[in-house]
Amino acid sequence: MIVTHHGAGSSGLSFATFTAEFLKVVPNAGVLSLDARGHGQTSRTAGAHVGTPDLSLTTLATDLAFVVESTQAKLKWSKMPHIILIGHSLGGAVVTEVAHQRLLGSSLLGYGVLDVVEGSAIDALQSMESYLSTRPKSFVSLASGIEWHTRSRTIRNTTSARVSVPPLLEEDEASKWSWKTDLAATKPFWEGWFVGLSKKFLESRGAKLLLLAGTDRLDKELMIGQMQGNLPCTHVLKSYC
Repeated sequence: MIVTHHGAGSSGLSFATFTAEFLKVVPNAGVLSLDARGHGQTSRTAGAHVGTPDLSLTTLATDLAFVVESTQAKLKWSKMPHIILIGHSLGGAVVTEVAHQRLLGSSLLGYGVLDVVEGSAIDALQSMESYLSTRPKSFVSLASGIEWHTRSRTIRNTTSARVSVPPLLEEDEASKWSWKTDLAATKPFWEGWFVGLSKKFLESRGAKLLLLAGTDRLDKELMIGQMQGNLPCTHVLKSYC
């Protein structure tokens, strides 16, 4: 079974087009693509604290394991299937944490991290607030929100944008479409998501795969790991969606 975890501000449907293509190759595989708390179609339980949810790395990793275990109980599996975790950006840090803490035990075969390494992620945090300040606060329609994502090349695949953008926005009382997840409010968690990521990625048990947009994104620890043969499966994508 493949279990995916999206990046900050996104949702499980960011893996929709990937899943469609993957199932063409492995039609009998199972894919579980979850929404993190405060993202996508998640909702608060009655009486829950109002405000930014706990998005610490430990909590998100525990949530992922809980969703997998709850799926087993819901579907009445006699035992947990073998699992491969795939995470993009923040999701890459989450799946690495699950592997590092061994939250899925021997069921975890391996994990893949898409386009995130500790060094470049922490460097990028310096400009995150500036980026968020220039991003539209709302859109006049859902269609305009989808169009902005493709025009700004935030999402390059138009099919993916049509599927994955709607869960990111919600209509307000003024009939405008605003971001469901307030990324600026998650700032207290940013550094904790990525500090120690490279070390945990290299040391955790299981097969591992790192997909990057360029070799320049490898930080010092990963470069050393690659030279020592501890990171044999690093693939570079010249362009990706």
